[in-house]
Formats: sequence, structure tokens, C-alpha cells
Amino acid sequence: MPWSVGAGLEGKGVMVTGAAGGIGREVAKAFATTGARVMVVDREQKAADSVLPDLDGRGHVAVAADLTNLSAHDGLIRRARDELGSLYALAHLAAVLRRRKSVDEVTEEDWDFQIDTNLKAAFFICRAAARAMVEQGGGGRIITFTSQGWWTGGFGGSVVYAASKGGITSMTRGLARTYGPHQVTVNAVSPGQARTPMLMDGLDPAVLESMTKATPLGRIAEPEEIAGTVVFLASDHARFITGATINISGGFLMY
Repeated sequence: MPWSVGAGLEGKGVMVTGAAGGIGREVAKAFATTGARVMVVDREQKAADSVLPDLDGRGHVAVAADLTNLSAHDGLIRRARDELGSLYALAHLAAVLRRRKSVDEVTEEDWDFQIDTNLKAAFFICRAAARAMVEQGGGGRIITFTSQGWWTGGFGGSVVYAASKGGITSMTRGLARTYGPHQVTVNAVSPGQARTPMLMDGLDPAVLESMTKATPLGRIAEPEEIAGTVVFLASDHARFITGATINISGGFLMY
């Protein structure tokens, strides 16, 4: 059998949250090429539906879900198991950024919106997925998304976003310890600057130029350059990797 980055994923059920976003769409597409069945999850049904035509293969489904509604998580996981046959992997990308010019402009609502979406919802959806994987037997894969902000602390008004992503990194390690005995691996991907609406919307061009100059590769990433690492972490090749944070920043940070 020829070597494949997605070894072991053929016929497996994979859920991708935030799947209509710039990186999420590429992650869903990459999983589909492995022969996995993909549940595309996004906040709006129209957005989720828009991803399906891009996916190779069959058996994919698009679902609208507000992940800040914690009571809906168990139902979403059950639906994934029912419609995909099982839930082997979760790639959790859903997140929000509310950029402010300075820390002094950050409101309590800004804090709650980002922490509730980026960290609180992440914990509960990952836990629900892990419980299903344990119940099914056979192990599983959870891939979370942090940010270079977990290391830098963010800049100016993005401190809250950075705090939420720092929480993701710590949470990932704790879940890896918890579910490792069940052969469920939990790893984080940490992208640098990528050409997505989240980064580009409202970003000062001078700041973008400065970040690009500070990146040894001299450019920002395209979304598809992140997707391969996610598929690798879900594959058989990564079955002895857990609790890791994979830096994909073009050298902007080195760790």
C-alpha cells in the first residue's frame, strides 16, 4: 500500500468545527481526500452547506451548531456517530477574535464573547467527543487550535484572544493526560499568520508588513498549508504523539 499522510482514516468519521472558515474549509477538504467521512460544523447552515461541494468522496454531512450552547454538544456528538458511523477524530477550529486597538478598549462583553467561544465551548465539545471515543473503543484523535498568541501574550487589544488560546494549550495537555490510557490522543496546532478573514479583517497594513518581515520565510501562510499537519495528527503516523503543540508559523516563533 502506498504511503499516505492520512493513513488509517479511510472510512472513519471526522468532525470539523469552524469548517466554513479559511483554515477549517481546507482541513475538511484534506480529510475528505483521505477517504474519511466528514461532518462539517459551522454556526450557520448556509455556511456549512457551502463546504460540501468542495469535498471528495461520499458520506459527508453539514450541520449548523452554536457551540456556545453547551447543552447541544451531546446531541451533536450523537448525530456524528449516527450519520458517520462513528466519531474517530475531532478537529476543533471554531473560534472568534474581537480586535481592539488597546487593552483599555476591551469590555467585559468582549472578554465573555471570546472566552466563552474559544475556551469554554472548546473544553466541553472536546470532552463530549472524547467520551464518545472512549465508549466506542479503538482510540481516537482530537486536534485543537491555539495561536501564536498563547506564547506571545498577544498585542494590544488582542490580549483576551491570546488568553483564550493559552487556555487551549493547557487544556490540550490536560486532556491528553486524561484520555491517553484510552488511546485517544489530544494535540494542538498553533498557526502563525495565515491569510484568513479572521487575520485580515481590520488589520492595519503596517502591522501585517511588520509581521511578514519578522517571519523568516518572508510571507504569511495560505490556509491549505495548515491542513496537512491536522490530517497527520489524526492519522496512524501520529499515534504516539499526544499533548503536543505544533508550531506552524514560518519561523515567526521558534519552539
